[in-house]
Amino acid sequence: MAQPGNSAQRRPDPNEKLVKVFDSEQESEALVVKGLLDSAGIDSDLTAASMVQDTFPGLGGMIILVRQEDADEARQVIAEYKQSSADDETAEIEIIEDPPQKA
Repeated sequence: MAQPGNSAQRRPDPNEKLVKVFDSEQESEALVVKGLLDSAGIDSDLTAASMVQDTFPGLGGMIILVRQEDADEARQVIAEYKQSSADDETAEIEIIEDPPQKA
């Protein structure tokens, strides 16, 4: 039996109003985003888009659904992730030509 405060095992109830907050062709990226949402305490459901074609036609890959009341916070977490990822890609990398000399 699940503990009331154990949100790590909870998923949104399918009878609740769920909103798509993320989709990706790459399952690995969707798993990273789901992990970020889990870390932020936002319950989410990762689903193959082909499973919900009647609700979200034309999508492929993976989608993440959250409760409607969590959607704004989830989108903020995702936007911060995308911003930090963009910053990482443009960061300069220091190349060391020669290894440091031992004393």
